[in-house]
Amino acid sequence: MALRTIFADPMLRLLVGAVVLAAVLPIPAAQSGTAQGLANVGIFTLFLLNGMRVSRSEIGRGLLNWRFIAPIVLWVFGAMALAGLGLSTLLSIGLPPLVAVGFLYLGVLPSTVQSATSYTTLAEGNTGLSVISAALLNILGVFVSVPIFLALGGTGEGAVGMETIERIALILLLPFVIGQVVQGWTQGWVTRNKRHVVWLDRLVIALAVYVAFSGAVEQGIWGRLDPLAWGFLALGIAALLAVGNWGAWLLSGALGLPRRDRIAFLFAGAQKSAAVGVPLATILFAREEAGFIILPLLLYHFFQLVLAAPLANRLSTATHPPGGGDCAAPTTRS
Repeated sequence: MALRTIFADPMLRLLVGAVVLAAVLPIPAAQSGTAQGLANVGIFTLFLLNGMRVSRSEIGRGLLNWRFIAPIVLWVFGAMALAGLGLSTLLSIGLPPLVAVGFLYLGVLPSTVQSATSYTTLAEGNTGLSVISAALLNILGVFVSVPIFLALGGTGEGAVGMETIERIALILLLPFVIGQVVQGWTQGWVTRNKRHVVWLDRLVIALAVYVAFSGAVEQGIWGRLDPLAWGFLALGIAALLAVGNWGAWLLSGALGLPRRDRIAFLFAGAQKSAAVGVPLATILFAREEAGFIILPLLLYHFFQLVLAAPLANRLSTATHPPGGGDCAAPTTRS
C-alpha cells in the first residue's frame, strides 16, 4: 500500500507530526506542568463530547446482540490483554522496562471506532454492528482498561495510587457521564458541528502525544533504544497484529457468525484506539514514563492501518469471488 494512501488519514498525520515536533522541539521541563494542564483540559472536553455523541439507544441495541458482544468483549479485554502481557514478558529481555510494559498497556485498550467502522464498510461487513460494538468497547475501555492493566501487574516504574485513580475518574469518567446526561439537549449542536468536533478530537489527541513524547525525549528515548531494541519492538508489533487479526477471524468463525458479522468482529477485535490510549496514558503515568509506554501503541496504530486497507479490499473482493465460494480466512496478499 502506498504511503500516500496511508497518510490520507488526518489523525495519522497529526500523530506523526506530534512525535516529530516532540523529537525536535520537546516541551521544556519547566513548562511541563502547564502543558500537562492544557492536555488535561482538552482530554476532559474530549470525553465530554464522547458522552454527548454515543447514543444511549445504540448502547441498548448493542447489548441485546449478546452472541456478538460477549465474545468481542472477552476477546478485546481478555485474550488481547493476555497477549499483551505475554509479549511484555518475552520482550523485556531486549526492551527498556517501560517500553516492554507498553505492550501490556496496548493489549488492554479498546478498539477504534472510526477506522474499524470504515474498514468494515469497505470490506462489505456489518457496518451497523461495527459502529455499536466499537462504541460499546470504547465506553467499557474507559472503565475497565486500567483495572485490567493493574490486575495483570502493569504499573510502569511508578506506583498507581488513589490519586491517579481519582484523576482518571475526574478527567475521563465524570465528563463522559455528564455528556450522557445532557446529550438530549446537546445532540443537535453536536450533529451540526460534527466536523469541528472531529477536528477537536484529533487535536486533543495530538497534544497528548506531544506532551507524553516530549517527556520521553527529555529522558533520552533515542539513546535508550539501540538497533536491537528497535528490532524487538518491531517483532512485538508484528506478533500482536498477527494475534489480533488471525485470532479475531478464527474465533468469529468458530462462533458460527455470519460472514458480514465476522468482518465486523475482525476489525473491532484487532484494532486498538489511540483516541483512548494516549489521553489515558498521560493521566495514568508520569510524563517522563508516558512517552515510552505509548510507543508500542503509536507504532501499532500506524501498522494496523497499513494492514487494514489491503485486508479490507481482499475481503471485499472475496465476497463474490469468480466461480463462487467464500474465503476461509483473511489474507493480505496482493
